[in-house]
Amino acid sequence: MLYKQFHDLRLSQLMLGTVQLGMNYGIANRSGRPSYKEARDIIACAYEGGVNCLDTAASYDDSEEIIGRALAELGLTDKIIIITKVAPVPQEVIEAGKAEEFISRSVITSLKRLRLDVLPICLFHREENVECMAALLQLKERGLLRHAGVSVMATGATRDIIGSGQAEALQIPANLLDHSFVRQGICDLAARKGMAVFVRSIYLQGLLIMDEKDIPADLREEVLPVIRILRQLAGQAGLSLSEMALRYVLGLPGVTGLLAGAEKVEQVRQNISMVAGGALPRNLMEAISNVVPNFPDRVIVPAMWHR
Repeated sequence: MLYKQFHDLRLSQLMLGTVQLGMNYGIANRSGRPSYKEARDIIACAYEGGVNCLDTAASYDDSEEIIGRALAELGLTDKIIIITKVAPVPQEVIEAGKAEEFISRSVITSLKRLRLDVLPICLFHREENVECMAALLQLKERGLLRHAGVSVMATGATRDIIGSGQAEALQIPANLLDHSFVRQGICDLAARKGMAVFVRSIYLQGLLIMDEKDIPADLREEVLPVIRILRQLAGQAGLSLSEMALRYVLGLPGVTGLLAGAEKVEQVRQNISMVAGGALPRNLMEAISNVVPNFPDRVIVPAMWHR
């Protein structure tokens, strides 16, 4: 397993995404959320393979509780680094001047669910909540978390966040079809500021690796021709499309780690095996960049699908 140092934390570059442990997630998910035993086995398998970092959130239903219980039973509570996210702060709460109370309650609840005394990394779930960063930093001063950051969607807002100097970590979307953050130099900029960059959506909720017939009709016309070209590039390199997708993110500049979720233990094993190959060769990275257009948000932002 490859690792990167972030301040006092040594993080595995492959991180376990756990939204699937708390709720049904992803358009390619056919098995639904795993049972508690399956979730515990997934976490155990990830750790055995060298993964020492899990990503979760207060809004992932009972994911935090499942993780806290599983880590305690497995004796891994002090061995796994957890990234979690504050529950999204409603605008009306901010306008009422109650954001600090809301954020404090969310963090304390996460600590209880995860059975921790301090959160290693805590992010805002929405970039618009960054106006409340002072409240999160106060909790850091109180010793309730060690590092603060933001999960983001828009490149423009992300540049502002980086420029503010308040966030220590970013979580961004990037994958074979979504090059927006990379092409606008966000990863490089964050790295120069000493920030951690965690990449989510590496399979675009499974869109990249699902059967062609299952791709939603409103996306098929635009993405299918590109996916077919990417599959050809993968084949020429002796790779599956899923391996190329994962190792593509490893090759992006400034990336600290990538999040890969799983509904089954076998998926964890496959991800660990694939990441062992390291970043893609530079010529393949360039070939991928050359064939992928700048897709509009309605194609690369899952929240906008089926509208």
